Amino acid sequence: MRPVFVLMFAAMAAAAQSPAPQPPRPTGGGWRKVETPKPAQPPLEATPKAAEAGKPVEGADTPTFKAGTTLVRVDVQVVNNKQPLPGLKSSDFVLKEEGVERQIEYFGQESEPLQVLLLLDVSGSMGKLLREMAMVAQEALSSLKPEDQIAVALFSRRVEFTQELTGEKRLAVVALQDAPMDHNLGAGTAINDSILQVTDYLKQQPPFAGRRALIILTDNGGVHYQLPDEKVVRALSENDTVLNAIVAPGTKPPPALPKGADVNTDFTPANVFRLAEDTGGEVLRADKAGARFQEMLERIRNRYSLGITATAAPEGTFRKLQVELSADTRRRYPKAEVHARPGYYAQGRTDSAQAQPPVVQQ
Repeated sequence: MRPVFVLMFAAMAAAAQSPAPQPPRPTGGGWRKVETPKPAQPPLEATPKAAEAGKPVEGADTPTFKAGTTLVRVDVQVVNNKQPLPGLKSSDFVLKEEGVERQIEYFGQESEPLQVLLLLDVSGSMGKLLREMAMVAQEALSSLKPEDQIAVALFSRRVEFTQELTGEKRLAVVALQDAPMDHNLGAGTAINDSILQVTDYLKQQPPFAGRRALIILTDNGGVHYQLPDEKVVRALSENDTVLNAIVAPGTKPPPALPKGADVNTDFTPANVFRLAEDTGGEVLRADKAGARFQEMLERIRNRYSLGITATAAPEGTFRKLQVELSADTRRRYPKAEVHARPGYYAQGRTDSAQAQPPVVQQ
């Protein structure tokens, strides 16, 4: 019996040392969904040194925002001569809610961490633009800071996350370089449904004390069934996410829908132009997709973040917002344009678990 036990022991030892078989790569060239450890969230309060000294944290010059209340974040882009206007302070802005000026309780810009989600249209017409983005992926993502996070998702008829949110930029580079391959995601361009799947993914993530930006690359094709733009805008708003679009050359907003009893309003054309406008984002045309991708990341970094305490209102009530430059700032930059979302949906409660910006000492 002893030789039998020896042989059995040797076989078990050899099996333990053999590498586990790797799961097969899916057909069609698509990558498996990548699970990466969730990086630690940025601190939600000022550092002890700043608190002890009674000085504001970097990039902020506004009063303390107390925890336990709901923060309404307003992501703002100021463009002067078609370029982002840097160097503004909270005193350069006027924020009104329902026509009444509100105190800006939080202000931030470049010091804030970013979550950038790339949603790439891989339908048949997009191959050239995808290849151009893949060529500059490493250089473009090098502009992100260590605390920034990025995710990559592909779509046509269906959505596939090829890289979940991660601080490891090299993983996102690989996902971008793989994007031009065949991913077998069905025929068609389901833009609104794909964006809603991205917002569902965001709802499952831990609170994030920074800004969120969705960049969609698409030719703006397709028609939606019972998925109106209003539903998508609300989902993005509830996740404090600004949609920015890079569109194929020659892409234009769809014509206005005709009116009449015989018009089926269940069907609506794709319109990333409206989604960008209603969330405070921008649309760039991709004559050179690689260069536009780099430019879009820079423009997102140079946006401003304003914060106010949410007004107590019934849940789901839409509260109109208006962001303007102060009179003195407008005189300095008479041609400047301000892009910001036109309002927010009341949650009907306060939520101390919601991610808050860094505490700002007076």
